[in-house]
Amino acid sequence: MKHKALYGTHDILPDESFKWQNFEDKLRSIFALYNYKEIRTPIFEETELFTRSIGQDTDIVQKEMYTFLDQGKRSITLRPEGTAGVVRAYLEHNLGEKSPLVKLYYFGSMFRQERPQKGRLRQFHQFGIEAIGSADPSLDAEMIEMAARICNDAAITDFKLHLNSIGCPVCRPVHRDKLLDFMRDKVGELCDDCKTRFMRNPLRMFDCKKKECTEQLANAPVMIDYLCQECQTHYSQVKGYLKELNVNYFENPRLVRGLDYYTKTAFEIKSSLLGSQDTLCGGGRYDLLVEELGGAPTPAVGFAAGIERFIIVLQMQKKFKFAEKNLNLFIATLGEDAKIFASKLIRELREKNVSCDTDYLQRSLKAQMKEANRLNAEKVLIIGEEEMKKGMAVLRDMQTGEQKEIKLSEIERIWS
Repeated sequence: MKHKALYGTHDILPDESFKWQNFEDKLRSIFALYNYKEIRTPIFEETELFTRSIGQDTDIVQKEMYTFLDQGKRSITLRPEGTAGVVRAYLEHNLGEKSPLVKLYYFGSMFRQERPQKGRLRQFHQFGIEAIGSADPSLDAEMIEMAARICNDAAITDFKLHLNSIGCPVCRPVHRDKLLDFMRDKVGELCDDCKTRFMRNPLRMFDCKKKECTEQLANAPVMIDYLCQECQTHYSQVKGYLKELNVNYFENPRLVRGLDYYTKTAFEIKSSLLGSQDTLCGGGRYDLLVEELGGAPTPAVGFAAGIERFIIVLQMQKKFKFAEKNLNLFIATLGEDAKIFASKLIRELREKNVSCDTDYLQRSLKAQMKEANRLNAEKVLIIGEEEMKKGMAVLRDMQTGEQKEIKLSEIERIWS
């Protein structure tokens, strides 16, 4: 074969795409309940947008972004995540002037040059939620409750909600100094990535999954013990709202987010069915990002999730009902006159929103019936030369096997 999909990418074929459509339809219905509106942003942006929002010291910026110079010698990057582009659009189009609270959702492809593994690809698909304009802890709770609802409504039973607060610029420096002091004589035992994190962003050492690092960090000071009064109050209120909403959570003081723009509330939903890469979705509050990208100080909160990971879990649990839409009618024809009649009939039925198809390969009646069965057609209309002369056709119910003769002039009335 001359051409294949690039390593780390995949085709979503028709026998899988309907599952994605089912899941996306479910998501859209949930987003509508919470009054979120869809936004669609470009798949590439100026590189500086991501280096400023995600952080120069992150693995994403240093190792994983697809960055290139376009013909105008501008540095362009395929989006590695969705929030930065949404905030850029929020500022560019002055969405905050139209409404003090802007609630948005998105679907789209993301790109990271990392080693593909279960649930991780170089081109992958995410959905995300962003609420920009409110610092209210009840909004954090609503966001978390929505993420849990998505799992519940999709019949995912094996998931666990992890919750933490990662502080703000007031309290982080205090924790940072304590963490550096604790880890200073242990740096030599860390992986190369964590040695770099120790120098540049020590909090992110908690995000490492390597055994040698988790062992060294086992008794390290955690951010939740150094929260300022404002962050403590906010975190306590978030937990209080979650209790009122009957959302169960596991308080995980070592939970951090991998992007620099997060502040205060951080959460992840994990599933053991995914193995070591067990995060289904994650997010939290990012009150500094809008200002970092040139806007006025504006609080915000959101989360994102990988669609591939959800599909994997849904298929493993076999509880979510993936329903492929059946073809309403397949028209099997014998003879040129029947084909001409069928082409006109198909057009008229489609105008009545009846899904129809017919044979375009000049196959035998037996082969056409086999094709109708493969397409899961609900009914088959058989039109032959003799039937045409009598103004009749045979209608077969593919579920029951029952068939009857009907007048050609009455076919449209059946679906009216």
